[in-house]
Amino acid sequence: MIRNAQYAGSFYPSNPDHLLQSIENSFTSSLGPQQLPNKDQVATDPFPYLLVPHAGYMYSGPIAAWSYLELSKYPLPSTVIILGPNHTGLGVDIGVPNKVQSWKTPLGEVEVNHELLEELVNSSSLIQKSDESHAREHSIEVQLPFLQYIFDKQFNFVPIAMLNQGYDASMTLGEIIAKVSHGKNVLVIASSDFTHFESHDTATKKDNLILEAIEKMDSKEMYDIRLRLNVSMCGYGPIAGTIEAARRMGRKNARLLRYATSGDTSGDKSSVVGYGAVAFYYEK
Repeated sequence: MIRNAQYAGSFYPSNPDHLLQSIENSFTSSLGPQQLPNKDQVATDPFPYLLVPHAGYMYSGPIAAWSYLELSKYPLPSTVIILGPNHTGLGVDIGVPNKVQSWKTPLGEVEVNHELLEELVNSSSLIQKSDESHAREHSIEVQLPFLQYIFDKQFNFVPIAMLNQGYDASMTLGEIIAKVSHGKNVLVIASSDFTHFESHDTATKKDNLILEAIEKMDSKEMYDIRLRLNVSMCGYGPIAGTIEAARRMGRKNARLLRYATSGDTSGDKSSVVGYGAVAFYYEK
């Protein structure tokens, strides 16, 4: 069973050539890193885990490009676990695919790693199989074309949609991801946007406080700030789960690569969405 792209033609182009051009425009944009990935420039340390935004490419693509440019400098993983918020309310609290064997984008298919998926499901009743959790969710789908662009070789992935983003659930999920990733070549990505539909100045102030907690890899502080300031970020659970997995897998140094809002792209700063790119680096 194949999950066809649900947001090709809306969040990103459905034509493969136009999609590739859109991705490259994200890298070369004035808000992006202003360079294409150099696949010959490879660092020796293990790749960092990532935080990446998930809006339409015309808005958040340049910020996402910062994370993916950073990834391209390292030896690449064979499997990618992507944690995204469940915006639709469909499916289960924390859902992985059931019968779906691959996800299709205009750039081709990406196989679901069902062997790793089974390890996740068998580790805790918190994680359940549910194709419905992913049927209409965009937060994970929009990451795949960027990954397909970066990778020269085949890779597989495990999508995890989080309807339950509670602190305890996120910590448990991060612990499980680290456990099943041990000894394997697995990248973990948190997919999240930040403040929604407030002014550029207000969003930036709130998001900077959240990002400071993320750079400290302090999920508890991030949750506290989110509640105290009513920050309308959508993927706090995926971020916390990724931070916990990162910490347990030796990635204990976080760095903000770039932050911007949709107002920086559109020019309308009266009501914006915030986007951040963060890398969590391995420490020897």
